[in-house]
Amino acid sequence: MDMKLELVVVPVADVDRAKDFYTGLGWRLDADFAPEENFRVVQVTPPGSPASVIFGSAVTDRPPGSAQGLYLVVDDIEAAHEELTRRGADPGEVFHDAGGVFHHAGTEARVPGPDPKRGSYGSYLTFSDPDGNGWFLQEVTTRLPGRLDPAVTSFSSADDLASALRRAAAAHEEHESRTGTKDSDWPDWYARYMVSRQAGTEPPA
Repeated sequence: MDMKLELVVVPVADVDRAKDFYTGLGWRLDADFAPEENFRVVQVTPPGSPASVIFGSAVTDRPPGSAQGLYLVVDDIEAAHEELTRRGADPGEVFHDAGGVFHHAGTEARVPGPDPKRGSYGSYLTFSDPDGNGWFLQEVTTRLPGRLDPAVTSFSSADDLASALRRAAAAHEEHESRTGTKDSDWPDWYARYMVSRQAGTEPPA
């Protein structure tokens, strides 16, 4: 049976302030319902995400700001930093962990700047909403093997697809340089490359 993560509940003190903050980041507003007095539900979804975020009045008994370690995945951590800055989220600087596997708790072993090898899963940044709920962004460009079903390839937005095509184009240029010949079957090569990148399998030679 599939069990897909659908919602994350974020505790906030001021619903309208939180709504303005998250929609100001470009997150889609899915719902804003107040079926009862003192009960309000707001749902927003980050661009390209299959899971959504809910906050409101009387939707959780957790104290505002107590949600920590929430993760968003991006394919370009520096571009994400620029966008969050432009949208007023005041993100922290991009960092990587000295150990190179995952980041330590707090700020222990943080090294400024993205992962020097720009390895997938290796670069991060943080930001918080007005209540102090803490978010991480992690750069993922290639999934580890087995993380995705290679028989199912999907792109959640036009921007996501465009990024995949740009990566395929750059890799195909390297492929043609290695072979020394023009590849007239580049659409097939692009398709195999994009599927392999998403599924974490071996890319075409």
